[in-house]
Amino acid sequence: MRYFVQIIILLGSVGVLKPEAGYAQIQKVSFEQLDSIEIQDVKNVFLFIRTDWCKYCHKMDQTTLKNETIVKLLTDHFYFIELDAESKTNIKYQGRTFKYKPTGNDTGVHELAKQLGTINGKLNYPALVVLNTKNEIVFQYDGYLNAKELEAILKETLHKM
Repeated sequence: MRYFVQIIILLGSVGVLKPEAGYAQIQKVSFEQLDSIEIQDVKNVFLFIRTDWCKYCHKMDQTTLKNETIVKLLTDHFYFIELDAESKTNIKYQGRTFKYKPTGNDTGVHELAKQLGTINGKLNYPALVVLNTKNEIVFQYDGYLNAKELEAILKETLHKM
């Protein structure tokens, strides 16, 4: 019994048993949901454009977007949409249907990702986009951001709106 208590104390001290550790999650919505939920609660949109093969996308998803401060900021002030830039699923948004456009054998890009994430004629991953309540692009960035960097950008973006 004593050995069992020591294990429990040890596990608790290294964070294994802390219920709050690692549970920060952003509520995600889809473009299709936006039209109906914006009627009830008007918010800006934060768009995370990613691909399955992008190591910086995965890193940002596993670190920055799990940070408690970032989760709170995004949940309180934005609708969060994660868009796979290579998704072959049609997306209906603002009365229009956006589709996957092949660019070669087994390659292509979703036209909504291209339309919203392109900066200076290029679409790089991850691409971060903020849309205001009028669905206008007010911020774009392509590349990895850590939690402190993203927090500063989100606060500045909110301040300007």
